[in-house]
Amino acid sequence: MKTFSIVVPVYQNRTNLPETIPTLLALESSLPGWRVELVLVDDGSTDGSRDLLLAAAREHPAHVRAVLLTRNFGQNAATQAGLRHASGDCVGVISCDLQEPAALFVDMVRAWEGGAKFVLGERISRAENSGHRFVSNLYWHGVRRFAFPDYPPMGFDFCLLDRQVVDDVNRINEKNTSIFGLIYWLGYRPHRIPLRRELRRAGQSQWKLLKKLSFTTDTFIGFSRLPSRLITYAGLCSALMCLVYLVVIVVQKLLYGRAPYGWATAVGLQLLLGAMILFSLGIISEYLCRILEETRKRPPFVVERVEGVPSAPRPPGR
Repeated sequence: MKTFSIVVPVYQNRTNLPETIPTLLALESSLPGWRVELVLVDDGSTDGSRDLLLAAAREHPAHVRAVLLTRNFGQNAATQAGLRHASGDCVGVISCDLQEPAALFVDMVRAWEGGAKFVLGERISRAENSGHRFVSNLYWHGVRRFAFPDYPPMGFDFCLLDRQVVDDVNRINEKNTSIFGLIYWLGYRPHRIPLRRELRRAGQSQWKLLKKLSFTTDTFIGFSRLPSRLITYAGLCSALMCLVYLVVIVVQKLLYGRAPYGWATAVGLQLLLGAMILFSLGIISEYLCRILEETRKRPPFVVERVEGVPSAPRPPGR
């Protein structure tokens, strides 16, 4: 009998879990010959979510594994932890709020049985307000323009991975990165299944503005040369502006016998150049901070406790 593992990052999802866990366990009835294993990773929740996970692991000891992290490390780290503890022949990843239809996992497993090693749920529409869609589309357009030209236009965080792909991800052990960007970077050709992303039926999204900004920074620094090239382009533009200004001064001196007084111009240029220098230093510091974190060799997450479906986690080097 094959095993299908489903990784679910959990953070402040107490209101979602009573529906999410039974819905995912019920998939086993639609997959004859398969055992469904849920790997529920609590990312430092404080709303009682971990108590529900432990209760589910005790109630379904052969099907549910609760992985409790010591604190909130972020969704990417929680997903990485889930992939480490998943033992399935193929592994699915889905958000706890079930905004993507979990029933599509059946089609994903069938695609895997047909030879696909990477199956993703490609969003063709989002049941969200226009402002949220605009900001999201702007971000994903940037990802397609500067990182992955064939990336899904609306992104993805609902997918199924072959064991080989999971092992490849576990080998990388990279911090401060987009886990789904990392999966896409591996180069496996995705089999795409279209879907509509629905609104949350319960609870509040923890995907706040600061997390979105951090995620955007991690994505572009991790998978694009755009930030470093911005410094180069800014330097070239500054040099060109200074050259033009110098030419204007020389021409005025030769034709009119005077140079412009230009106190405001000089101050404006100094402020502009100062702002560009600070912006460039900020980009450089982002890279230096990431280099520092990698050289420290700290793990991307720390597991406090694992309950249910006893099996050792797969090490990063496998």
